[in-house]
This record gives sequence, structure tokens and C-alpha cells, in this order.
Amino acid sequence: MATNILMPALSPTMEEGKLAKWLVKEGDIVKSGTILAEIETDKATMEFEAVDEGKIGKILVAEGSEGVKVNSPIAVLLEEGESADAAPAVKKDIPAAMKDIGDAVKKEVAPKVDAAKAAPAAAPAAKADGGRVFASPLAKRIAADKGIDLSGVSGTGPRGRIVKSDVENAKPGAARPAAAAPASAGGGGIPGVAPLPDARLLYPAGSYEETPHDNMRKAIAKRLTSAKTLIPHYYLTVDCNLDALMAVREKMNAAAPKGKDKVPAYKLSVNDFIMKASAMALMKHPDVNASWTDTAILRHKDADVGVAVALDFGLITPIIFKAQTKGLVEISNEVKTLAGLAKEKKLKPNQYEGGGFSVSNLGMYGIKNFTSIINPPQSCIIAVGAGEERPVVKNGKIEISTVMTVTMSADHRVVDGGTGAKFLQTLKQFIEEPASMLL
Repeated sequence: MATNILMPALSPTMEEGKLAKWLVKEGDIVKSGTILAEIETDKATMEFEAVDEGKIGKILVAEGSEGVKVNSPIAVLLEEGESADAAPAVKKDIPAAMKDIGDAVKKEVAPKVDAAKAAPAAAPAAKADGGRVFASPLAKRIAADKGIDLSGVSGTGPRGRIVKSDVENAKPGAARPAAAAPASAGGGGIPGVAPLPDARLLYPAGSYEETPHDNMRKAIAKRLTSAKTLIPHYYLTVDCNLDALMAVREKMNAAAPKGKDKVPAYKLSVNDFIMKASAMALMKHPDVNASWTDTAILRHKDADVGVAVALDFGLITPIIFKAQTKGLVEISNEVKTLAGLAKEKKLKPNQYEGGGFSVSNLGMYGIKNFTSIINPPQSCIIAVGAGEERPVVKNGKIEISTVMTVTMSADHRVVDGGTGAKFLQTLKQFIEEPASMLL
């Protein structure tokens, strides 16, 4: 019996994906485990395997298609002896309730549309976002004669007013893009907050180039808007003296064994020490190593620490699991491996989902101080600035030391201010006295 091959859910949060590449074609015989296609999710490009054997009877979704919903048919698998005619129909049933709503909308909207068509050309035009279009009387007359919709014309006059030359250069039927619906955690607007206009409505046509959103950029926008809107952030900042850490790092790197090619077996970074210090501090402060749910706070037994990796096409936070049990060299090597996979979009969901805490470090770019947005379901993230020489007071004397600023963003539903302050105090101690992490 012919069956539909469905778009897989390759991660718990995946709702749709891009069918990046078909690795089979119609007529191919496949077995369980055969790689059928490459699916691009919001975080990575992953291979999709067949679970049954048979012949690819028909490909329903073309290679390169975006926005393919999870569990929607993408191909038809035939059993031996079957033809493509046996393929099950792809139904697009509309629930009765939805049909009733659609009919009601048509009844409500249709008269208004007809009235709009019958309205005189002299009526003021409206932009796609509902605002009035400002145009000179001559421009309006020319637009009416040529059948041009003024809402689709960019004005070059004072304050964006549409003038004669704008209309003469416009093509009949030209229209600007409609304002995009505001994004939020639930897909709709934020109650009581006016939606932002589509930026394309504010710039003259031809003055910009559009780069369509890929799945990763859409996911980043959705998650960060949701996190910043729904999570009550607060921020704590502390300065850490790096003199002792830099000295230990230098000694450890100098002691790294070298192979035949004289390349050191490892090269520790300051961030490796910060990852380890964060893990140790989390184990001492379990109230920070926690996640919020509507019915309970989840306190994690291990310190699973994420590290933000900047990519050319977005941002992802792979996780060092059970970081409290791993040494600096192991953490360093694992971070490098995960960062490499991230840049190739080959991370698996179990390598970046979950975690209890994250580290975002922009020190390598010379950034002194910044704040980060919490990465749910985590409740805290630290933003690490550059280590720089600063004057500090020691025993009543001014000396020069290497100092780094760390700012923690915390979810106030989970971590109270005093709890967050104690955690940062412990983190500072581990960073300033690296040997204490061994105790």
C-alpha cells in the first residue's frame, strides 16, 4: 500500500523546515536507513532517513522549498508492484468551524471591498499600514489617469510627499509590501502594544536590497522577542581581576605536550576558565542552576553550560554537559569541536537544546561591557567583556591589573537579587583564584 513520507520533526521545537536537498529521485528503491534528503531546521542541516523500504513513487515537495510544515507529505513511497497512481491523495480538509469563520469573514469583507472599488479616485489613498498617503493634487490627478495606486509609490517630496515626478516614474499597479504582522511568543501581537510598521514602507523603492529570512534568523527573532517580552530580566555586574588566571593559563599552555608537527595538544583560552568557573559556581548555588515552568521550578542536578557561538548567518549556543565533571583541557577541546560543527550547521538538537546557564563572550572584539538576553529554558546568562589593563587600588596603592567586566542577566521569577549576587561573588572568586576550582 502506498504511503506518504512526512516532513520529520528533527527537534522538539521544530514546526517547519526547508527541504534543502533531495538525495533520491522518483523511481529509486530505498531501504530502512537510506538517506532520503537533507532538511534544514532553524539550527542545523540534518539528514533524513527512510524508516520503510519501497520505491519513491512521487516527490511532492521540490528541493529548496522553505516553510514546509512538520508532518506534511513530502513524497510518496510505493510498495513492490504499485504505480504512482496508487499514491494517497494529499487532503487539505478545512474543519467545519474554520469554514464557517471563513464564510463570515467573506460576508463582512466583501461589501467593503466592493465599496472601495466604487469609491472615487479623489479619495485619499491609504498606506498598507493604515496611514494616509500624502501627495500633491497634480500627483493625485496623474495617478488617477494612469491607474496607479498611490499607496505603492515612494514620495521624494518634503516629508515623503508624493510629487509629479514620483507618479510619472511609477508603473500602473505598483504596490508596496504590506506591513508584516508583529512577532511574539504566540505568533500574534503583544496586547496593548501597537505593531511596528514594515520598514520597507519607510524607505524609497530601490534604496535597499532585501535578504529573505532563513529558518535560523526567523527562529532567533521569535525566541529572543519572546524571551525579552515574557522573561523579567534584571542585571548584575562585577569586575574580575584576571592577573592570577592569566598566569595559570600561560603556565598550562606552555606545558602542553607537542606532537611531531610541534603543534601543542591544547591551547586554553580565558573563556575555557570562565566556562569551568561557571560550572563550579552553579554547583555551589543550585537555585541559579534552574528553569521556570508554569507549575514548578526545575533545579538541575548537573551544570550544563552553553557557550554562545557567533556565526555568519546567526547565533547558536551549543552546550557542554556536566561541565562540573570536566577539566579545562576537555572543556576547551569540546568547545572547539562544537563551534566547528555549528559553523558547518551540523549540530544535532541534543547538542544545543536544554542547558541551565550560558556564557556569551565578546571580549575578543574589544567589547568592554554588554548585556545578553536569556536563552530559555535557562534562567541566567553572563555577558563577558574584554580583559584590559586598568588602575586598581591594592593596599592603599594604585596598581595596574588586567580586569574583566561580567554582567549577568537573570530571570527574576527564578533567581532573586540576593541569590544572583551570591552566585556572582562565587564566580568572581573562582576566576580570580583559579586554584580554588580544584578544591
